[in-house]
Amino acid sequence: MLRTVFSLIFLTGALLLNGQAGYTPAPENLKSREWFQDARFGMFIHWGVYSVLGDGEWVQNNQSIDKATYQKLPAFFNPISFNPAEWVALAKAAGMKYITITSKHHDGFAMFDSKLTDWDIIDRTPYRKDVLKMLADECRKEGIKLFFYHSQLDWYQDNYFPRGNTGRTAGRPEKGDWYKYLDFMDGQLRELLTGYGEIGGIWFDGMWDKRDADWRIEKTYSLIHSLQPACLIGSNHHLAPFPGEDFQMFEKDLPGQKTEGFNQNQTVGTLPFETCETMNNSWGFNLQDKRYKSVKDLLRYLIQAAGYNSNFLLNVGPMPDGRIQPEFVSALKEMGAWMERYGETICGTRGGPIPPKTWGVTTQKGNKVFVHILNPEDNNLLLPDFGKKIKNITLFNTTTKVKFRQDAYGVTISLPQGTNDNIDTILVMEI
Repeated sequence: MLRTVFSLIFLTGALLLNGQAGYTPAPENLKSREWFQDARFGMFIHWGVYSVLGDGEWVQNNQSIDKATYQKLPAFFNPISFNPAEWVALAKAAGMKYITITSKHHDGFAMFDSKLTDWDIIDRTPYRKDVLKMLADECRKEGIKLFFYHSQLDWYQDNYFPRGNTGRTAGRPEKGDWYKYLDFMDGQLRELLTGYGEIGGIWFDGMWDKRDADWRIEKTYSLIHSLQPACLIGSNHHLAPFPGEDFQMFEKDLPGQKTEGFNQNQTVGTLPFETCETMNNSWGFNLQDKRYKSVKDLLRYLIQAAGYNSNFLLNVGPMPDGRIQPEFVSALKEMGAWMERYGETICGTRGGPIPPKTWGVTTQKGNKVFVHILNPEDNNLLLPDFGKKIKNITLFNTTTKVKFRQDAYGVTISLPQGTNDNIDTILVMEI
């Protein structure tokens, strides 16, 4: 996806961006935002012809593969084991409510039947099927919302000119018409928003490649909202949201954190939040990447995200034959088992009244505050005063009452011996 050696290229105030001037979200859009926040957990899918090489989605750039050579890849991309029903069933079993899949990554290859280019899955691969259409139909059938990741930068199109900071070894001519490229991009977005049913959102990535370009996002955002008013727009530009955007994303970081080098210039806005993360260290399929995160760590990321009032978009990079690798399947099933039991404290909640602390986070639904104790120091917990009277505290999914004292200094909680959970000890405060 997202950036490798170029991850420290940041956009500045010199960007010629205004956003969708005067944008007022439609009622359908506001309803979508509320649904989005309730969802809390989604599946990210990075899949394209790059998976054939098993070296991630940036392989063309990282291995300095020229455009002519890269065009040989689609002939090897024949995902005969792709089964959209299995993908959607896996997402549902994990407790996920939506799927975001790459419609076009930085290599410019369209994973759908685009009429604007032959650089797509129908015209260039032996598979010759529209995988996005197949997935869209299955998502609709199973009540899973579908979002499209769409790369704004493009290493294939000659009109992506002047060149950005990436893909400079693709061997394209040093000329092109930038606004024709933007017309092409808008044309592909029109195809996606008119040929695949109701789309949950468009997940943009790539503006950081050309920090001084006129990306013409007001026109693009207006197009999207005119075609599907309920469709949410987010952009991975690592800045405060622009007018016309409907949610704010944070790459490999929780909102406000700056640990991964992507979000140094990003301020936290007021839109719904989403953080995205990988299950190993790669977005696209990487044969040699065995740095798998534990199920415990992934669940704790999900819990913390909810405590930060954010969704968690967890990535899988399917293999070139269309299967999701077994390590990912196993982890997602384990996460689903946890969600089956504790998902009530995540889905449909908002960030709780107590800001995230070193011991954990809180989430809230109605008059219930869920206290997620991730790093207990001992059996006592001191919460700051948050201006609400507590009726009682119990261990989640039990009738076991927890002793507490509430005074002007805050809330002191005494946990019963032996109640600490290895992943997350959850208390329910009725307020």
